[in-house]
Amino acid sequence: MSQFELMEDLAPLLPPMGALAGLDFGDKTIGVAISDRMRGVATPVLTIRRVKFTVDADALIKLLEAREVVGLVLGLPRNMDGSEGPRVQATRAFARNLARLCPLPLVYWDERLSTVAAERAMIEADMSRKRRKELIDHVAAGYILQGALDRLAHIKRGQV
Repeated sequence: MSQFELMEDLAPLLPPMGALAGLDFGDKTIGVAISDRMRGVATPVLTIRRVKFTVDADALIKLLEAREVVGLVLGLPRNMDGSEGPRVQATRAFARNLARLCPLPLVYWDERLSTVAAERAMIEADMSRKRRKELIDHVAAGYILQGALDRLAHIKRGQV
């Protein structure tokens, strides 16, 4: 698996069509969102409850294969000042381990405030606290993925 810091570096490696998956990697869960084949819309799909890496990776890879995903967008939880702390290190370690099992190219995506945005949207939709707790991780993955899809669309149109 090739890993990139910028969408501009991943974009030329992607086939013209095919879904991308957005991942919100956390201590207890992995939120997953998947785009349509045209890469216009991110749809939150599910939250994988983490057990141990091999079990988590197996569940994720099966989903990626079933949905014919061609690339990954992994949220990178930078600190608000842009620095990288322990959560970023854990996320990068997850990506390195996943690379051994999954050949898909991966781009890191700054996920600052994605969970806040997801939470706000669910509150505006008048969701109960319990329901928000069930959905927050894969809805946050949807925000991460949609941001990356929007950036990819700009790159394709030749805009920076």
